[in-house]
Amino acid sequence: MTAPLAAPPLVKPPLAARVALRLARLPGVNRHHVLWARSHVLEWTLSLRRPFYPLVLGHRMTQREIGHAGEVLATRWLPKQGRKVLYRNYFAPGGGEVDIVARHGKVLTFIEVKTRTSADFGRPADAVNAKKRQLIQRGAHHWLRIMRWPHVRYRFDILEVLLLPGEEPKLNLIENAFGLSDSVMIGR
Repeated sequence: MTAPLAAPPLVKPPLAARVALRLARLPGVNRHHVLWARSHVLEWTLSLRRPFYPLVLGHRMTQREIGHAGEVLATRWLPKQGRKVLYRNYFAPGGGEVDIVARHGKVLTFIEVKTRTSADFGRPADAVNAKKRQLIQRGAHHWLRIMRWPHVRYRFDILEVLLLPGEEPKLNLIENAFGLSDSVMIGR
């Protein structure tokens, strides 16, 4: 049985989402305004305890919005697991990136969030290949460098987010998923 595409009615949205909804319906609104509106409505509708529906303002979510949804849910879920989110979407000059930088006790964690809407193509963590790991490692290396190489333990985690239509989001954290390779240090 397939899940219905219409989401159940929700409580009254916050002001930003109400403004976004009105703005998206105005004639002559440009694409950037609609994307801004969809982003605000998306953040408002996401919940760790409500079934997921891949619709925003009556249209299917784009791949970018699905990835954004996974990161929003991750930042809501991580504090409940004893982690403090320090930064989201860190982009280092020269091509490094980290989805979430968080603290877990005295350990600094660099977290890659992988989101899927189907389990048909394997686990979300399988998509973190060597090239992606190198981007994350480069971003972490730069983060540590701008922090003046603090003497702190760190690790790389992968957070899998599975968003199946009509079901509550499923999140799985893989701690210490990979290490810092020597190739990241070359030329740095």
